[in-house]
Amino acid sequence: MLKLSACLPMMFGAIDFYDRFQATKDAGLDYAEFWGWSGLDISKLKDVIDAAGIKIATACVDTVKPEVADIFGKKRLLTRDADAFDAFYKACEESIKVAKKLDIPSLIVTTGNTRSDNITRYEQHANIILMLKHVAPLFEDAGVTLNVEPLNILCNHMGYYLASSYEAFEICSVVGSPRVKVLYDIYHQQITEGNLIPTIRKYFDLIGHFHVADVPGRHEPGTGEINYRNVFKAINELGYDKYVGLEYSPTVDTAETLRKVTELCK
Repeated sequence: MLKLSACLPMMFGAIDFYDRFQATKDAGLDYAEFWGWSGLDISKLKDVIDAAGIKIATACVDTVKPEVADIFGKKRLLTRDADAFDAFYKACEESIKVAKKLDIPSLIVTTGNTRSDNITRYEQHANIILMLKHVAPLFEDAGVTLNVEPLNILCNHMGYYLASSYEAFEICSVVGSPRVKVLYDIYHQQITEGNLIPTIRKYFDLIGHFHVADVPGRHEPGTGEINYRNVFKAINELGYDKYVGLEYSPTVDTAETLRKVTELCK
């Protein structure tokens, strides 16, 4: 059975964020995830997670330091400037500490938008590799996985650099660290390139986390064009033992959608 993780920034919107962990447990899931952690009370978060009996599957690389956030936010992974390298490294250090405190096995990073200056895509691609190689030892030493996320640029993230999962797999292959992998978002990749099951099978060893939502609309599986029963079956048959993040906007009661998605996995 796949380990389904509720992406709480998109779910249970009518209740306080900290109450969503118990709501997830009450809906029958044992796992949850969120995006940035810098705006959260980490001690309170740990208490509510422990009280609910929930495991956190993943969160995003983030920072509470304004000087780091400014540089990391602007430059992300697409430049090899010394200050960009330093900011990314510090943000990863901070995020790993939070991950260890909350027992989170992986973190997510995005590359940033394609640069508007004269630098080529080849150079930007190379910069991402250099950035990831720079921080890979941090994640290896901590036993935490860093997942790089491709996003679609047709519907949701116009201007984003890394749309292709194939480029993401190539980047992680060159980085060559067991702790740097790809977040394969089935929603984004259905929009970008399709060919979901063959791609998942071919690059399975480079996938560190999945996200799911249906197309169109980014709603729960079963509302759109993706045959999620077959996709989940393929992932399960590969022996996947990490997490499948449910990163969708529910069309009806969140708990009801979680139960329906669980049925699709059987």
